[in-house]
Amino acid sequence: MIHKIKEGWKRTALSLLGVSVFSLLWNITEAQVRYTIPEELKEGFVVGNLAKDLGFDVSDIAHRKLRITSESSGQYFRVDSEKGDLVVNGRIDREGICAQSGSCLLQLQVVIENPLQLHRVEIEVQDINDNAPNFHTKDGVLKIPESSSTGARFPLESAEDLDVGSNSLSSYSLSKNDFFRLNVKTLKDGRKVPELIVDKPLDREKQSVHKLILTALDGGNPVKSGTALVQIIVQDVNDNEPKFEVSAYKAQVHESAVAGSNVIQIKATDLDEGSNSEVEYYFGAHTTDSVKRAFSVNPDTGDITVLGHLDYEITKSYTFDVCAKDKGNPALEGHSPVHIDIVDENDNAPEIIFTSLPSPVPENATIGTVVALINVRDLDSADNGKVEINISPNFPFKLKPSFDNHYSLITDSRLDREVKSDYNVKIIAHDSGVPSLKSEKVVNVKILDVNDNPPIFAQPSYSVYVKENKQAGNTLISLKAFDTDTDKNALVSYSILDSKMNQVPASSYFYINSENGTLYTMSSFDYEKIKMLSIIVQAKDNGSPSLSSNATVHVFIVDQNDNAPAVIYPSALMGSVSHQRLPRSAKAGHLVTKVTAVDADSGHNAWISYRLAEATDASLFTVSLHTGEVRTKRSVSEQDDSSQRLLIEIKDNGEPVQSTTVTLDILIEDAFHEPISDFRHKNPEPDQKSGKITLYLMISLASVSFLCLVTFFVLLIKCARGSRGSSTCCIRRSDGESKNHNRNLQIQLNTDGPIKYVEVLGGDMMSQSQSFGSYLSPMSEFSDFTLVKPSSTTDFTNTLSVLDASLPDSTWTFESQQVRGKAQILIRCPTLKLSM
Repeated sequence: MIHKIKEGWKRTALSLLGVSVFSLLWNITEAQVRYTIPEELKEGFVVGNLAKDLGFDVSDIAHRKLRITSESSGQYFRVDSEKGDLVVNGRIDREGICAQSGSCLLQLQVVIENPLQLHRVEIEVQDINDNAPNFHTKDGVLKIPESSSTGARFPLESAEDLDVGSNSLSSYSLSKNDFFRLNVKTLKDGRKVPELIVDKPLDREKQSVHKLILTALDGGNPVKSGTALVQIIVQDVNDNEPKFEVSAYKAQVHESAVAGSNVIQIKATDLDEGSNSEVEYYFGAHTTDSVKRAFSVNPDTGDITVLGHLDYEITKSYTFDVCAKDKGNPALEGHSPVHIDIVDENDNAPEIIFTSLPSPVPENATIGTVVALINVRDLDSADNGKVEINISPNFPFKLKPSFDNHYSLITDSRLDREVKSDYNVKIIAHDSGVPSLKSEKVVNVKILDVNDNPPIFAQPSYSVYVKENKQAGNTLISLKAFDTDTDKNALVSYSILDSKMNQVPASSYFYINSENGTLYTMSSFDYEKIKMLSIIVQAKDNGSPSLSSNATVHVFIVDQNDNAPAVIYPSALMGSVSHQRLPRSAKAGHLVTKVTAVDADSGHNAWISYRLAEATDASLFTVSLHTGEVRTKRSVSEQDDSSQRLLIEIKDNGEPVQSTTVTLDILIEDAFHEPISDFRHKNPEPDQKSGKITLYLMISLASVSFLCLVTFFVLLIKCARGSRGSSTCCIRRSDGESKNHNRNLQIQLNTDGPIKYVEVLGGDMMSQSQSFGSYLSPMSEFSDFTLVKPSSTTDFTNTLSVLDASLPDSTWTFESQQVRGKAQILIRCPTLKLSM
């Protein structure tokens, strides 16, 4: 609202239909803007800068959707959204809008949104002299008896000028003549009525017809005029006109009066006798059609009765002339004005008008937020037009008065869309009439959703199971999070939070459909490497700002029997057939060798059993079911073949069963009395053959031991040089301390037993590295030394599968782990011991 008063005049000269000068006045008083403009302005004429006068920035007009509303005059104006000007939108005809009312005000309501505001604008339309006085009858006939005395008055037809004020009808003039003069009478309602006055006695025999020109002039500049020809016929005889009992009649009638209701009786008398004194009553010659539609006059009795429907809200009063005419020849008339006031009754219920349509309200709207602008009106007057308005109870809204029966519907408490998404608010208006009339309207207020609820999973964590070796792309689980919001605030998308598993991003293992939350595998899993993975799934809505929640999915890998037993001893690197030696003097239960195998599976899938599948002489040997020890079932005899072949089958306990075989060639020798494991306990006989064997064995073992020591020191020196400034070799560093992870050297020696296997790894564990392995067969008479070609650490498991195992007292162990995405493999083997 505008509270300051702007004074002064803005005068603008315009050319309209020739030369017309008007002034443009505007001011702002008492919280409203008022402009004064002349009628008949051209379309596009700028009335004033509405935005500036209301105190708004022009740049805010389009954003705040400034618009004008009016029940009757909105089509005459529009708002220029770029400049904020109030512009004439169509022809403004003051006479068509306000008829001949002295003041012509157009009421406009200016509605501004974001936030909603209402301002009132009044536009006063000033009259211009665009209408000339006009006579309805251009050729009138007036009969005047010759007996009319000097000074006799005869009413003439009044001219009508649609303009008002100074531009309205101002005066009349009569053409020059010798018998009549003109008199202008001003009635109480301001109308000017011409009267013809007899100035000299008339003589019909000398001149029976007089033709006069009656001219009506307005007060405009320039003056406009209208003329009518008055033909006066001089009559003889009847020289007395009827006269009314009163000079003017006044009456009241209720607007609810039915047709035929009596309003007033008029009465006139005539001093003549006979037919010249008999009077009949009529409406005056210039009575308007609206009067004739509302009332009727009984020509005999003079009773004025209701003829049509009366409506105080349309016409509050009627003023017209009545005529009393005698039956003389010529007939004489008497005239009198009649004024009838319409009495208002409470026949109009209040009207509820929405100045603006209800706006949806966000659920987090503050108390006092404007929802809609409401106007109430009652066409009745006085107490019948006084209106009270309220809303039905138990709604989080209330009405706030603005001005002149204007109200704002505002929020009265906190809203929650999840509790109630819309309200049908009933607005009730009733007037103060007796009996009181009321009207109702229901307005629907929608509550807009605000993203105040995060998506919620049904449970905080889930457990799923997947078999190893299953192809990628399998569905693990379909997660579902629920959001009680609506529309985009309830649109949930799913994602896997960025985390690493074994130094590998979770997205490398799993994929989740962002739309439906279905979790898929991205790779095949190996239970022997990974047994369980935990991933965090996030559900995020599409609100602003978005809300989210997490759930943990534990994925358990289920072991499958996908690994056959791997033979560690005897090693396949020594050939497809393992050669063993047995003295012919061996007794029952003698340990020939021990077959050692491992199964990478777990549980019952890794339970291994040994079975003698084939044998040259099945009665001579037996294999332990669980330990794999090959022993003699009986004493070796001279009749037994010196070459025995055994086929040993090794099976696991999985479903389906996985198995492998190993072939042993056993050479029975007469001269071979004790196995290597007994050399350190017994002294050989001092014969030449045994002395040579002992010498060869010592040389062989010494050579191997020397080679191992040299290899160890060379690699130790190489490790020390390569690890300067970082860490010493063979020491495992923590993640926080390690600076160089692409070089590794692992050497592990046991303190007992002969050396069976030594492996040295160097280089980046995730790259192609050099691997050297040496194998010493514990059961060979001459310790064999095998240098394995360089290989990748990624093939180390395959290498392990063919390692030459030690004797039963051997303690082979190996470790495989990953540190920061790089494999470290630690092998422990018995260390060389020599006995002489």
